[in-house]
Amino acid sequence: MGFLEGINSPRDLKKIKKHELPLLAEEIRKRIIEVVSENGGHLAPNLGVVELTIALHYVFDSPKDKLIWDVGHQSYTHKLLTGRRDRFHTLREFNGMSGFPKKEESPHDVFNVGHGGTSISAALGIVEARDRNKDDYKVVAIIGDGSISSGLAFEGLNHAGGLDKDLIVILNDNEMSISKNVGAISAYLSRIITGQFYTIVKQETQHLLKNIPRIGGPMLKAAKIAEESLKGMIIPGLLFEELGFRYIGPIDGHRMDHLMLTFENIRRLKGPILVHVITKKGKGYPPAERDPALFHGTPPFIIQTGEPKSRSSAPSYTKIFGDTLVRLARRDRRIVAITAAMPEGTGLLGFAKEFPDRFYDVGMAEQHAVTFAAGLASAGLRPFVAIYSTFLQRAYDQIVHDVCLQGIPVVFCIDRGGIVGEDGPTHHGIFDLAYLRHIPSMTIMAPKDENEFQHMLYTATRTESPVAIRYPRGSGAGVILEEKMIRIPLGRWERLSGGGDLAIFASGSTVYTALEAVKRLQENGISATLLNGRFIKPLDRDLILKTVERTKTLVTVEEHVLDGGFGAAVLELLEKEGVSGSVRVKRIGIPDQFIEHGSQEILRLKYGLDPDGIMKTISNFLREDAARSLDLEMEREEGYQGHGIRLKGEDRSTAG
Repeated sequence: MGFLEGINSPRDLKKIKKHELPLLAEEIRKRIIEVVSENGGHLAPNLGVVELTIALHYVFDSPKDKLIWDVGHQSYTHKLLTGRRDRFHTLREFNGMSGFPKKEESPHDVFNVGHGGTSISAALGIVEARDRNKDDYKVVAIIGDGSISSGLAFEGLNHAGGLDKDLIVILNDNEMSISKNVGAISAYLSRIITGQFYTIVKQETQHLLKNIPRIGGPMLKAAKIAEESLKGMIIPGLLFEELGFRYIGPIDGHRMDHLMLTFENIRRLKGPILVHVITKKGKGYPPAERDPALFHGTPPFIIQTGEPKSRSSAPSYTKIFGDTLVRLARRDRRIVAITAAMPEGTGLLGFAKEFPDRFYDVGMAEQHAVTFAAGLASAGLRPFVAIYSTFLQRAYDQIVHDVCLQGIPVVFCIDRGGIVGEDGPTHHGIFDLAYLRHIPSMTIMAPKDENEFQHMLYTATRTESPVAIRYPRGSGAGVILEEKMIRIPLGRWERLSGGGDLAIFASGSTVYTALEAVKRLQENGISATLLNGRFIKPLDRDLILKTVERTKTLVTVEEHVLDGGFGAAVLELLEKEGVSGSVRVKRIGIPDQFIEHGSQEILRLKYGLDPDGIMKTISNFLREDAARSLDLEMEREEGYQGHGIRLKGEDRSTAG
């Protein structure tokens, strides 16, 4: 039996001898690779923080001491060491373990997280609460080099440095290269300047100099300058020092002895401290080391080769977006592309390669990305901003104030709209219509397939106002892409089937699912008109009114929360036009709750967004509607009969 099998809590970890910890690290890497190869997940970032996580749990006392992970896609080792080893095989599965920190799972998960840049602000809040409550524990925020570029992280650093509170920030840097010489010198200096002897001598010297009349102050200032100059020549920490942090590092994040000695030293220090740790993304698995971006978030793969276990024959919407934008950019020099630290995930690598001077990766800074795009568009360019739905939420004010208020033609390419899958509630893109639809001057489209998607992208280049195009994660429908892209008239829907029993309005990824449901309804003797609601804003008013006037029974389908979504937009139109009382409406979509993690297939099945689910909901709605109509008819009949009886009785009484 290995070391990992005996660890059910960090207390068990501390029983292992320090020189044996590298063997534990090997076991953990093997376990992570095995499970992620089956379930998919964030492989490269987790392989890079194995030693760092072991050292943190070895030195600090979780859950009394609070370890707060940024983004959370580097928390797999943390989960293995905190009592979840036996459940680790359920990682990212429906009803299984989350791929991110989750308070409901364990007291060792201090703060739920799935978006980057949050750890320092959250940690500072916990620090302030600790001090107000007069508690005694350490708070450690672990943040990656990508996340620390976000505005929120810098706001947190600025506030923390100003408060001068006892807070430890670990900067996990897997992008810098560090030479052996610089690394050895830096590690040595870090151990020296965090050591108790150095700290005592420094404090005593400062005290002594302060008390020397006239020359003490200048000497103390000169000593401080000399210290910072020495550190500045060797370590890149002056920025953090200026923000009020004591900077330690860089340290080799795979040298357990260096990590633990440094952590043991800083446990005794007070005030804000930032420890700069250098790690290698994908460490221990050669395919991930060669291509850490590919293995940042990966589907199930073959361990021996790193190849995915299955591939769809149809290209993904993400790929269609990237390829189409390249085609458009070849003909339109105004087009530029912007991403917020997601060039691979948004499909823009091809664009970046062909048009490097027209591609901008602004880092994890969605707010800046949007306002930057507004500036570009105001000067005549046509920026396409590619951001996942869940991350675009972070730039809401910029969308309103900097783009839509001015009517600037920025194109928002909203990837991962709808149910995303195994990454769970922090990543499902189920709120975008609600936070975009009510903004004046915004046009919102959602393609039913990849061919319609390319036409929408082209249409956006011919639209002189803000445009948002929402598309799902995963493969397209497998339709043939037309060679010539055409402009779709704004607000124009299309009819996909005709039937008199009811009308179905579906949007985006639900259109083909609804079409399959229509076929199954037809087999049961129910005929339906299906409209492709490809414009969520503006709606196709004339077609909607004409359709509901004929059927009087309507079902809307969307992969979005019902509150404020596509169906709500249709209801608002019916109310505005004064026909809502004459149309019976059923909306199918996501309920008013956060959606758990699990495969897209399982979640769509659970929430009735598969063909059978849509068919059953419609069938039940029609039965309930028929029963309600029958009850109303009977009430009318009984009312007429009762009224007639009373009249006859009155007539007889009068006659007598």
